[in-house]
Amino acid sequence: MSEFRIGVLGRGTVGGAFVTLLERHASRIERITGLRPVLAGVLTRRTGPPFEELLERSELIVELIGGIEPARAWALEAMRAGRHVVTANKQLLSQYGEELFATARDHGVQLRFEGAVAGVVPVIRVLQESLAGARIDRVHGIVNGTTNFILSEMARAGLSYEAALVEAQRLGYAEADPADDVDGRDAAAKMAILARLAFDTPVHLDQVRYEGIEQIAPDDLEYARELGLGLKLIGTAERIDGRLSVRVHPAFLYPGHPLASISGPFNAVTVESPEITEITMSGPGAGGPQTATAVLGDVVSAMIPPASAPKATEPLELVDDVVSSFYLHLEVADEPGVLATVAQLLATHGVSVKSVVQKGLADQARLVMVVHPVLESRFYGALAEIAALAALRSPPRSIRVLEEEFS
Repeated sequence: MSEFRIGVLGRGTVGGAFVTLLERHASRIERITGLRPVLAGVLTRRTGPPFEELLERSELIVELIGGIEPARAWALEAMRAGRHVVTANKQLLSQYGEELFATARDHGVQLRFEGAVAGVVPVIRVLQESLAGARIDRVHGIVNGTTNFILSEMARAGLSYEAALVEAQRLGYAEADPADDVDGRDAAAKMAILARLAFDTPVHLDQVRYEGIEQIAPDDLEYARELGLGLKLIGTAERIDGRLSVRVHPAFLYPGHPLASISGPFNAVTVESPEITEITMSGPGAGGPQTATAVLGDVVSAMIPPASAPKATEPLELVDDVVSSFYLHLEVADEPGVLATVAQLLATHGVSVKSVVQKGLADQARLVMVVHPVLESRFYGALAEIAALAALRSPPRSIRVLEEEFS
C-alpha cells in the first residue's frame, strides 16, 4: 500500500469534520487514486507538532486554521517546500491570492480552495475546469448562508432583523460575532475570489464594494410581497463595457429569477456566458461537514494532478457606477404634493418610476416605489435631495432590484 500523508492546520468545526471524513472515506479514496490518505498530524494554534516537523512528514497541507497569519506564512512555506495546499480560507485568498497562486505555479504544486466559496457548491471547479473554455460575462449569487437564512426568516415569519439573527445563532448558522457575515464582508471576499477566476483579473477584497443587511426592516419585506419581490444578499461580478464591476448588496428579485427560490442557509451561484446562456448551482453554503466535504474533494483532486490557478492575463479596469433598478421606501408627512415633489426630484436626475404603493395616513404615511434601471450615481443624486425634504419623517431606505427573469 502506498500512503499519501496529509498534514492539517486547525481543528475547529471544519477541521474536526475534515479529519473525521478523511478517516471514514480513506478506503474509498484509495480505490479511486491508488493511494491511501493518512493523517500525518494536526497542528492548532495551541497544540500539535512544530510546523516544520508536520511539513516534513506531509505531502499535502490542509489549511483550516483561518485568519491571515500564520495561515499565509505556513501555506507559502509549504508550497515552497513542494507540498500541495488545500484551503478554505476566503479572507486569505481574497487578500493574498496572487502571491499564493504565483508561489504554486513557481514550485509546480497545486493550490485548491473549493471550500472557500459557497460551501459544498462546486463553483470553483466549474469555473476552473468545466467552463475553462467559455467567456464568462457575469457571475452572481447568494454566497453567504447566514444572511440568506436571516432574510428568509424575516420574510417567512415577519421577524425583525435582530430576532432573525438570534435564531440563526441558536441554530448554528451565525457566529457569536456575526459582523463579517451581516455587513457583507464575507460575501465580498468570496466574490473577489470568483471574479479572479471568472475574469482572469486580480481582484483584492478592498476593491469590492459591499453593503450588508443590518438596516433591512420587516416592512421592507412586507411591501416587497405586495410588489411581487423577494429579498436576497447578492454578490455580482460582471463585465461592463470592457471593464469589471464586483459588488455585494441586498437586492430584490422577481419570482422568475433563478436565485429567487433559494431560501434558508443555502447558497447558489449563477454563471452567464454566451456559450452556455446560464447555469445555476445551489446547495448548503455553510457548516462543518459541508465545507469539509468540499475540502476533501480538493484533497482527492490534488492526489490526481495536475491543476493550477493560471497567471492573470486579462486585467480589466474595475468600475463602480453601474445600472440598477431600485426599491425606495419613504416615510412622509401626510400632506398634499409630497409624491409630486418626490417624482419631480427623481425626474430631474433622469430616474423614472415603475410602480408606487401609498400606505397609511398622518404619522403612518409611506410611499414605496420601484424605479426603472438607471445609473446608480443618478439615483443616489436624487436620493440625496429627497432626503433633505422637510416632509420626510425619517431617512429614506433604498434596496437594489434585479430585473432579470429567466424562463
